[in-house]
Amino acid sequence: MNSDLQIRHDWTIEEIEKIYNQPLLELVYRAATVHRHYHPANQVQVCTLLSIKTGGCPEDCAYCGQAARYNTGITVKPLMSAEQVVGIARRAKEAGSSRFCMAAAWREVRDNRDFDNVLEMVRGVNELGLEVCCTLGMLSQSQADRLQLAGLHAYNHNLDTSENHYDEIISTRTFDDRLTTLNRVRKAGISVCSGGIIGLGETHADRVNMLHTLATLSKHPESVPVNALARVRGTPLEELPKVDTWEMVRMIATARIIMPASMVRLSAGRSEMSTEEQSWCFMAGANSIFTSESDELLVTPNPRLDDDRKMFELLGLIPMSTDKHYA
Repeated sequence: MNSDLQIRHDWTIEEIEKIYNQPLLELVYRAATVHRHYHPANQVQVCTLLSIKTGGCPEDCAYCGQAARYNTGITVKPLMSAEQVVGIARRAKEAGSSRFCMAAAWREVRDNRDFDNVLEMVRGVNELGLEVCCTLGMLSQSQADRLQLAGLHAYNHNLDTSENHYDEIISTRTFDDRLTTLNRVRKAGISVCSGGIIGLGETHADRVNMLHTLATLSKHPESVPVNALARVRGTPLEELPKVDTWEMVRMIATARIIMPASMVRLSAGRSEMSTEEQSWCFMAGANSIFTSESDELLVTPNPRLDDDRKMFELLGLIPMSTDKHYA
């Protein structure tokens, strides 16, 4: 069997570094070969991401426009009602989404009425036949168990960056805190969605190290989002340069090779990429994108759904069916 087609959890940093640093065209070819072995080449999962509670977060993530301590001009909005959320999810399914992701700008989940409302949202979206995903911050084990019982399919909790670079970006929770939440999600029987952001001032070694952490978990995350920094005015990282598309392609391709069965999600940063640039990401192994009813992804720009439909038609891509379950 081709060694690239094996699912491994014993990757070394040196092995991943060698893959990451190989000539770009060879890297993309290898990744495309792996992708076609594990996934339909022409199918892309369309996911709708909704901010169910916006802004006012007590964390200090240096990239985030929702952090209360930064003056970003974002309007703080309270938790939406379950009825509102389920209505948006229904329209998302009609528009072609098969996964519905709900994000709340919280540091951690608290056992209160808001969490009860989120559980009601999960139940309602699940009844629509959509994969339902949440990203709510840190979880206790009992909270993860309650989400699973409500029908939660997946939980997103990104590492963001490498353990070495982490303290340069966030001080209000630790890298180990993130791994603890991932372990609790896994123990609850919920699918894990975890990736990171490039363009945070990290080195190539940091990117390799972040991928190494994910690829050496006892079970790979079923979903690996790859985000380019969306520079938000008022945050400490607002002056950093735009992430080069080829850096995104290299990151996606490496993730595809070392975590072959995972969904690799082309996430934040698409608004600054042309159709041609996005097509390279799909060729490199990305098989999911995020959309929303507006032209924003949470609080940063995102392509409009009509533009994505045109891109799919041009590239011969089709949305994954809502009557099948993908990780």
